[in-house]
Amino acid sequence: MKRFLICCMLAAFYLILGCTPKPPAAEKTVLFNGQDFAGWLLFVPDDSVDVNDVWSVKDGVVQCAGVPNGYMRTEQSYANYKLHLEWRWVEEATNSGVLLHFQGSDQLWPNCLECQLMAGNAGDFVLIGPGQITVDDSVYVNENRFLVIPKKHPSNEKPVGEWNSYDIEVRGHAVACYVNGLMQNNGIDAALSSGPIALQSEGSPIEFRNITIEALE
Repeated sequence: MKRFLICCMLAAFYLILGCTPKPPAAEKTVLFNGQDFAGWLLFVPDDSVDVNDVWSVKDGVVQCAGVPNGYMRTEQSYANYKLHLEWRWVEEATNSGVLLHFQGSDQLWPNCLECQLMAGNAGDFVLIGPGQITVDDSVYVNENRFLVIPKKHPSNEKPVGEWNSYDIEVRGHAVACYVNGLMQNNGIDAALSSGPIALQSEGSPIEFRNITIEALE
């Protein structure tokens, strides 16, 4: 009888656990719909260049020619989020980047915090224009065009033609970036904490896909 009562109590306990409501999963917002550039602005600094020759969509993938320099940026501003995207080089691994917290008007080098995509350096932070961030107790202050804060580990990027993942978390003035699941950089007390997000054209053909964002508390 005693064993029977214990079994009944355990069954009731697990039933209650199973009925306990779970917190809702964070809702992901698709930033790139796989069909067109709805929600994005395409920019190159040369008015004689057709941005559609630089940026296009095929088979659900963003295709970027890599030249001339420019970017595609979100029309909306974001703060406190987790950004996910995937990229791969088509022919040669050169240079690109994810620009966070874009400030001001459209220009070739907007004031922002870049999470680097330069081949071999994905995971570096780059302060573009006036900015500040603290990484590993070192305070980096930029008053020039660029200031690079190197990533923490050797490159873990995949070869040309293979897809890489970037997960970037922004919580207030703290930023962390993960390349293929490995945290390559994290900082606090960043000068910028909100703004549009941009993907760069800066070198050679590159592709992007699965661009999503989810709000963080």
